[in-house]
Amino acid sequence: MAAVLTGVGLAALLAVLTGCSSGIDSLDAVFGKGTADDAIRISPGHGERSVRADQPLEVEVPAGRLESVKVVKFQDAQDTVVAGRISDDGLRWEPADERLALAAKYTVDAVALDGHGRRHARHTTFTTFVPDERFVAYVKPENRATVGTGMIVSLEFNREIENRKAVERAVRVRSNPPVEVVGHWFGGTRLDFRPKGYWKPNTQVTVDLGLRDVEAAPGVFGLQQKRFGFSVGRSQVSVVDAAEHTMEVRRDGELLSTVPITAGGGKNTTYNGKMVIAEMLDVTRMNGATVGFTDGDGKGEYDIADVPHAIRLTTSGTFLHGNYWAPASTFGNTNISHGCVGLRDVKGGNGDTPAGWFFDRSLVGDVVEVVNSKDKKVEPDNGLSGWNLAWAKWKAGSALR
Repeated sequence: MAAVLTGVGLAALLAVLTGCSSGIDSLDAVFGKGTADDAIRISPGHGERSVRADQPLEVEVPAGRLESVKVVKFQDAQDTVVAGRISDDGLRWEPADERLALAAKYTVDAVALDGHGRRHARHTTFTTFVPDERFVAYVKPENRATVGTGMIVSLEFNREIENRKAVERAVRVRSNPPVEVVGHWFGGTRLDFRPKGYWKPNTQVTVDLGLRDVEAAPGVFGLQQKRFGFSVGRSQVSVVDAAEHTMEVRRDGELLSTVPITAGGGKNTTYNGKMVIAEMLDVTRMNGATVGFTDGDGKGEYDIADVPHAIRLTTSGTFLHGNYWAPASTFGNTNISHGCVGLRDVKGGNGDTPAGWFFDRSLVGDVVEVVNSKDKKVEPDNGLSGWNLAWAKWKAGSALR
């Protein structure tokens, strides 16, 4: 059975592993006690691997009611919404098909009201069992997606690849108009592809995965024989100046707007360098404990249940997101976040705010570059940040060179 699993979803609504917050001393006073993990229970658990096909998929709340549940299966370079229904009492979501697909990645996004009427959001992912002595690649972007000019083709393997040369040779990335596209290994489980410079607008990219029966390690063979593709849209590159507290948004080289921002302050500065939008979330929970920001009792320094217009820039938790809790005078004047880039917003999000305006004009694959921050340059494997490697170093990371 062939299986390609995509990792970026334009329609995703929620996430858990998020980066930062700012401007409120006691978030419990604003959002109340409890977490989304307590309010919404999801099984299999977040990050579980090798989940068996007969393990039940369960979403439930101990009190209150589920407002919405979206489950997506990523397989064969396609995302498929899993059919299901919320029970009449609002306490459970039940899938129409009780069996999970093998060699697939699932995401679960749930929104619920707890017993006190407070809204919670939760996002989890898990991967299902891959038959013994087989390997698969989880791929981004999605098939038929339209992306920004900074998009990097990224393959995450479910196990260590020892014969990198054979695996890289079995993956072919072509474009129209044609450019040289080269692979780069980050460790033994990730292989990214990009051209020397950003893709030209309107480029069509095709990816051929000829991994079936390729031996990645002694006795371990590939499952996938699949072609998928994506389109490159217009060019949009935004430059965040952490010292000036502004973000210049340029579309096809022309300045669209200069937006006031707040970046990381104090010891929690924002990475410098080029980062690529990997995920766009209408609303998400941000809990400091997920990225190491904890107070004396081990709980997160912040826990905001409904951060609007959240745009993921790194795997480690750097976001560009709406901020409705900081004073309006913050934006354009001072840096107070825990490392993210904040734009003025309102609770619930609004398309007329700076955050809503930018969100509505962005694509997965757009580039956001941070300059003049008192931090190091982002590592090239932290998210889709490979543009920070010079072309010679990028090519040196190929197993075929």
